Amino acid sequence: MASDTGDVTQLLKAMKTGDPSAAERLLPLVYAELHRLASSYMRRERQDHTLQATALINEAYLRLAREDVDWQNREHFIGVAAHVMRRVLVDHARAHKAEMRGGGLKRVELEEGLAISEERSEEVLALDEALNRLTELNPRQARVVELRYFGGLSVEQIANVLSIAPRSVKRDWALARIWLFKELRVNPDQEDPRGD
Repeated sequence: MASDTGDVTQLLKAMKTGDPSAAERLLPLVYAELHRLASSYMRRERQDHTLQATALINEAYLRLAREDVDWQNREHFIGVAAHVMRRVLVDHARAHKAEMRGGGLKRVELEEGLAISEERSEEVLALDEALNRLTELNPRQARVVELRYFGGLSVEQIANVLSIAPRSVKRDWALARIWLFKELRVNPDQEDPRGD
């Protein structure tokens, strides 16, 4: 694993310098972690979601390979991947919501399963909007939530990604959860963000 971590860092640096084969060689080394992230995201989605973990990984990886980021290490890459996966799901929810409001070719009556789908899309969008508001107030807390809740990173991993002490991560996590709970409490149907 240690040499694996070094390989990942070297490939990330090669991607930054424009090596076209680096992204292809990187994927097998980080796929398991990306799959864990994608599975974590998809567990929070509705049962009939049209994206699956593999599709989420593929879309996120394509976006990551095009990102102009000064990659630091494996944890930094996974942290950015968590953010990109969130963006993919939010974009998907927005597209789904637009379709439900008449973006499709014909209007159909809602069935029970479709009603659940729209509700989950609304939850994803509400959480995204709340995180965007939190980013305006406290960007680091918002990043901690994204990495912990969506990315599934440990306190120590987050501390490494953000270059802060684990104690600061714990404090930010606790304060952000309280803020999000209050923010999302306006709509009692929203998922409780306090859980680990």
